[in-house]
Parts: sequence; C-alpha cells; structure tokens
Amino acid sequence: MDTITPLSFVLSTLTILQYVLQAISDSSPLDNFFQCLSNHSPPSSPASNAIYTPKNSSFLSILHMHTHNHRFSNPNASKPLAIVTPIHVPHVQGTVICAKNNGLQIRIRSGGHDCEGLSYVSDVPFIILDMFHFGAVDVDIASGTTWVQAGATLGQLYYQIAKKSKIHAFPAGVCPTLGTGGHFSYGLSVDNIIDAKLVDVNGEILDRKSMGEDLFWAIRGGGGASFGVILSWKIQLVHVTPKVTVFKVRRTLEKGATDVVYKWQLIATKLQEDLFIRTMFEVVNSTQNKKTIQVTFIGLFLGKINDLFPLLNETFPELALLRSDCSEIPWINSTLYWANYPIGTPIESLLDVPKEPISYSFKTMSDYVKNPIPKTSLESIWEFMIKIECVRMEWNPYGGKMDNISALETPFPHRGGNLFLIEYLTSWGEDGVEARNHYLEISRLFYEFMAPYVSNSPREAFLNYRDLDIGVNHQSSATIMDIAPSFGRKYFRANFERLVSVKFKVDPENFFRFEQSIPPMSR
Repeated sequence: MDTITPLSFVLSTLTILQYVLQAISDSSPLDNFFQCLSNHSPPSSPASNAIYTPKNSSFLSILHMHTHNHRFSNPNASKPLAIVTPIHVPHVQGTVICAKNNGLQIRIRSGGHDCEGLSYVSDVPFIILDMFHFGAVDVDIASGTTWVQAGATLGQLYYQIAKKSKIHAFPAGVCPTLGTGGHFSYGLSVDNIIDAKLVDVNGEILDRKSMGEDLFWAIRGGGGASFGVILSWKIQLVHVTPKVTVFKVRRTLEKGATDVVYKWQLIATKLQEDLFIRTMFEVVNSTQNKKTIQVTFIGLFLGKINDLFPLLNETFPELALLRSDCSEIPWINSTLYWANYPIGTPIESLLDVPKEPISYSFKTMSDYVKNPIPKTSLESIWEFMIKIECVRMEWNPYGGKMDNISALETPFPHRGGNLFLIEYLTSWGEDGVEARNHYLEISRLFYEFMAPYVSNSPREAFLNYRDLDIGVNHQSSATIMDIAPSFGRKYFRANFERLVSVKFKVDPENFFRFEQSIPPMSR
C-alpha cells in the first residue's frame, strides 16, 4: 500500500490548483459571467431560464421584440453577446455584479424606445438587461399613488389606473409601448415621482430613503441608466375630470395655416392650464396636385365642449374650431386618441404588444424656442420642408405650471422661458447604408437650417428625443469629461455639473456607461 508523503501531497495539490487556474484562464469573460449569474440566482428560478444567446432559436425575436427603430433591427446592426430577461430581482442584482466582475458592459432596456437605440445597441461588446418581465402595476386609489415596475408600459399603467378610477390619471408620453423604467427617468413625468427602487453598482437594492436625496434627484430627470437599474417607481396620481374633450383641426398653407401657427406661438403657453394644444407639420399633396404643408392642431381639454368653446373663441378664434372637430370621452380613451387610435377603440388596445419590429427607420432631433418665429421665417421653413419632403415636426407648448417650477428642482431644466419644444422626425423605408446616410444628412441639414430660430449658448435639447449628433462619450475615461459637456449642457444646462458629482459618488468607476451616459468627474 502506497503512502502519501507531505511532499507528494503538496505536489498533488499544486497540480490540481494548476488545472483549476488553467480552466479559469481558458474560460471567456462571458462564460464566467454565466457561471457567476447562475450562482447569484435562486434555485427555484435558475438563471438559464432568463438567458438568451445567439445560439438560441428565439434570440432574434427576443432582441427585436422591443426594437422600435428599423435602423437597429436590420441584419447589419450590432448584436449583444447575450440577453438577460430577469424574472426575479436576484437576476438583476446578479447581472450587475457579474458583468462588473468580468469587465462586461450592460445595456438596460425597459421599452426600447430610445431614439438612438442605446438601450440595445453599442459599438463595444455588451449584454442587454431587458426588464420586460417586471410589469406589475399596483394602484392605490386611497392614497392616490401607484408602484409601477420598470418593464410595465405606459399602456399597461394607464389601463390599470382606469380599472380603479375614472378621475385619476398620470401625465406621461403618448406612445402606449413606452417602458416606464426609462421614460420616467427623464422629461416631465419626473414631477410626479415620489419614490423609487433601484439596483446600484454594488448590486444593492435602494429606495429613496437609503439612496439619499442626491441620487433620488439625479434619477428623476438625469436618466436612470447612468446610475443603476430602475426596478420600480412610486408615482403620485393626478385628478382629471370624468370627461375630457379632444379635437383635431387641420389647416394647409392654402387655408391660412401660417397665420394660425403664428397666433398659436403667441398664446399656446398662456392658455388656461386645463387646455393643451400641440401642432404637427408634414408635407402633403394639395388639391392642385403640388406639395404643401399640412398643420394639425391636436388638443386636450380637461372639461366639456360647452366650456371649451368660449375659452377658444376668446383666446384663439383663428383656429375656427367646430363642434364636429370635438369628442367628449373619458380620459383613458384620450390616451388612445393621442396614440392615433380611432374614437371607440376598446381600452384593452393599450395592452397590445407589437408582433413584429417596426419596418421603417427614423432619426429624431430637438430644439427649444424662446421667441416667436416671424411669419416670413415660417414661410421659409415651409419652403425648405417641401424641398426635402421627409422631415416632419411636432411643436409642444410649455408654460402653465412648468413656469412655476425652478430649473434646479429636478435635472430636467427646460422650464420657464420656453415657448415650445420642437421634435424633428426624419423617417425612411429603404434599407442599406447609402439610404441611411442620405436621410441622416437631410436630418442634419434641416437641424442646421433651424438654428436662427431656436435657443443658443447652449442650443438646448430634449433627452427623450435622444440625439447622438450633439455629442458622444468615447470609451476612454481619460477623455470622457472633455466630450460629455457637449451634450450634457444641452440636455441639462447648469444641472449637468451636479449630475456629474452624483455620478462620482455612486459609480466612480463608471460601470453604468453608454454613449450619452453621465460621466463621473475626473479622478
């Protein structure tokens, strides 16, 4: 019988250790990530049930289920190394911890409406953390509050509120498929957010109390994905009338649209707070079979038709609103109206999920207007729109209660002093790099054409309409602060520096980073 000497035992142990170290070194960061995530997942819900790789037959369908721009769903678009669709909170925590430990970047997606696709594309290897399974909506009418998980869509939120109350609502976007996780972290919805839960860079779950007021301030307008993974928001509901009035009025240049648009600029921010009128501009064929501009005025009034008409006759008679233009409907039905569903559409349509990815590509840009655009300049804008044809615009009025909120209250700074926000939307159906570059160049030409009529120093922009043309973070942390202010001050103005300071406190190594994330201040 052989005996084991101390020396042979040591040599045997070293040999085993060598094999283990060799096995680890032969494993890729992605393999190590999968093993790490498995270790962080509960036995009752293994991580394998939440992971999709290119080897899975359903990988592309999961990837494109929430891809809302064909620019990023075509075969040449970048693809992730894997998609994690967490079912339980430990899957989220594990994804953060394991990606950080293995040097992998993540992209966080809730609804996929990011206009530049930054929640699901990148120019570096990455993993998508797709939150669509986190769709719970807990409405408490007694307190007038709701907890809504990050993967719930606006349509789901609106629907669940309406099931509990006809006089409660929440002011947010018009696209029912927007995910609340990202959408509620910028824009005007932040004014009614009162708590949140997120996973931080260390995998810890924080709420408003434990994260502190600085971080809570930052995620309500600064974009949550720069600071952590939003799990859920607690929102304050608002009261609405049992019936609201909606209307659409269309005018072409031949029917005096320029005069009506000019008057709209003068009064849209001064209207009664219960009345909101957006204008939309597009190139159409006129009755003379030539191109013209059609302007659509779409409105929402928290009240009945009989109360609306005296108000508009006094302040905006140029609109020439007719009763046949108007409909009285419950507020929940107005969300469908604004999403271009016909009157009478069942509210269950708010729960619809697109079966196929969008078949057209688009590019958005934005501007803020602080002074009325003269009529002669409006005519020049119409002429340029007709010349290029493929650019549409939406003008959203500001004013009202926003004028009473300080620009420093939240990271969203675009409050008093703005007449309206412009969205430029360029869309196309052709595939290929040549077509893409052609339409992107048209988008940029129109943006430059509008420069004399909009804000400057800085030329401000709206984070919801993400635009990489105004600046991009490079992967090099040595240069990130040289570049970030180019877009940071356009989105956030003076609030950018405070966001950078918060970022340094909660994520100094810049794990949560992407092409337009908030960088930490220089180390």
